[in-house]
Amino acid sequence: MSNLDARPAETACRASEQDGPTAYLLQPRDVPLGGIRAMRVSRTLPHREVPTVGAWCFLDQFGPERTDMRVLPHPHTGLQTVTWPLAGEIRHRDSVGSDVVVRPGQLNLMTSGPGIAHSEISLGEAPRLHGLQLWVALPADAATSTALAFEQHTELPRYTAPGLTATVVVGELGEAMSPATTYSPLLGAQLDLDAGASVSIPLRPDFEHAVLVLDGRAAVAGHEDLATGPLLYLGTGRDELRLTAGSDADATLFLLGGEPFPDDLVMWWNFVGRSHEDIVAAREEWERAGQQRFGTVAGHDGERIPAPAIPPLRLTPRRRKPPTA
Repeated sequence: MSNLDARPAETACRASEQDGPTAYLLQPRDVPLGGIRAMRVSRTLPHREVPTVGAWCFLDQFGPERTDMRVLPHPHTGLQTVTWPLAGEIRHRDSVGSDVVVRPGQLNLMTSGPGIAHSEISLGEAPRLHGLQLWVALPADAATSTALAFEQHTELPRYTAPGLTATVVVGELGEAMSPATTYSPLLGAQLDLDAGASVSIPLRPDFEHAVLVLDGRAAVAGHEDLATGPLLYLGTGRDELRLTAGSDADATLFLLGGEPFPDDLVMWWNFVGRSHEDIVAAREEWERAGQQRFGTVAGHDGERIPAPAIPPLRLTPRRRKPPTA
């Protein structure tokens, strides 16, 4: 999925300096994709207080709603896209020749390296859509040298405990390890809790973690009635996490984790780089007639999303801000 903001704000992120457990809420922003009548997403990363969780640098939740997703070809640099639908079917096409449909419980993972383009179009008329679109920042060497790639995983491992089924999308949880390719230590897992269930899951204390409720309500890390919307940031230093679903309904959550990312990042529109110059060069190449860097996505008769104008300022890294009350 693209960041379709017509005037995207720069997000310049200092390497993580988090140390120790915490628990505070990051409130989402409501963002229209492609105009005022288009589908809307709830965006919790990047956040002005916490730009990244491990290498996770972008998190949109779309739906649940009946709508049409029509994201035309657009570029990416320096990242992996992670598409995780909970409802609906989405057709993915990209400039390495992929043409697949992703369905609930399946993972689409695209690696941009120095540059790739793709499109995402929902199937059916105004289907019910619900899911997550995430980006993973690539380490500096992988961002410039990793080959462009796409992989789809239709079967993913599960970690289970009484009252819990966890689907390991990326990385590993307990003994369950995802086959998805990663370039830094990372975790992404959907946690499905039975109503009233209370369970502890193992965490790596060197990871920072965050939890997003997708459906229902749960008690997590001192927040007794965590509902859909905000992202609960948990910091580092935890070796387990206690979760309790509400007594009246099942709960679905998504757990993010990863080693605090060591690099300063500059993010703007659909590009992740290390400097203002990286972003300017990527934008100029996408707008250049006959460009080769990002390739061509077949099946769109030349339609594509043009890059917005870069604002008249220099993009420079900034540090995380302390949480607001």
